Amino acid sequence: MNGLVPAERLGRLAFSRGASLPAIAAALVVVNLIFTVVANAAFRLSAHGATWRAVLGWQVVGNLAGLVTVLTLTGLLRYAPLSVAFPMTTGLGILGVQIVAADWWFHESIRAVQWLGAALIIVGILLVNR
Repeated sequence: MNGLVPAERLGRLAFSRGASLPAIAAALVVVNLIFTVVANAAFRLSAHGATWRAVLGWQVVGNLAGLVTVLTLTGLLRYAPLSVAFPMTTGLGILGVQIVAADWWFHESIRAVQWLGAALIIVGILLVNR
């Protein structure tokens, strides 16, 4: 067995028994995604900081947001196997950073081949969760 208590299939993830677990796991995934985007946006702002104070300030924000992502992944691992939780949070994080931070916030141009890569990541996430 994978170290989890006997599980039943709920949605595409195998969760421990309990009615509230899927909601908790979904919330952990969403919080992980939000803080992954915040962390990476903060690091971009740090890289373009005009002063050392700005650079260090954004580094602190990025690292604190990164800490939240580690904590949410750790919490998610109570309900889902590593082989599912890590690829899902990582893949969603890549998509969130590309779409929300790079495209929407920073107005970076995203080439067609990069959008194709994003589509393949989505397919990969779906396959991992089977």
